[in-house]
Amino acid sequence: MDISLSHAFLAVDDQDKALAFYRDVLGLEVRSDVAFENMRWLTVGPKSQPEVEIGLLTPGGPEGTQEDIDDALRLLAKGVLPGVIFLTPDVDALFQQVSAAGAEVTQEPIDQPYGVRDCGFRDPSGNHIRFSQLTS
Repeated sequence: MDISLSHAFLAVDDQDKALAFYRDVLGLEVRSDVAFENMRWLTVGPKSQPEVEIGLLTPGGPEGTQEDIDDALRLLAKGVLPGVIFLTPDVDALFQQVSAAGAEVTQEPIDQPYGVRDCGFRDPSGNHIRFSQLTS
């Protein structure tokens, strides 16, 4: 069986702020931005990976109760939900670009013992976003 990744999702509290960060700061392409069943289907992806889409979706969807949505937004604000890791050929340059845009730094660039140089940020919703450069 051969499978490949098509979509991954991040919960966001404001899709417009998320779009500005992922498109304007990180340079990702908008793949979809449409109204869909009482929600907005918003996806972005790296230019170099046209087959991959990252959904920037507000919690709840068509089935979510207001209590579910409020719980998810609290977890998002605490920064305890999983994030994503991007590869880059120059983590230091990318760190300068993203920090200059005002993103919250969680880790400055550092060489890790497992073969990458990486750094970390929180996106406008609180998601953990990491950037790695392969060093070995």
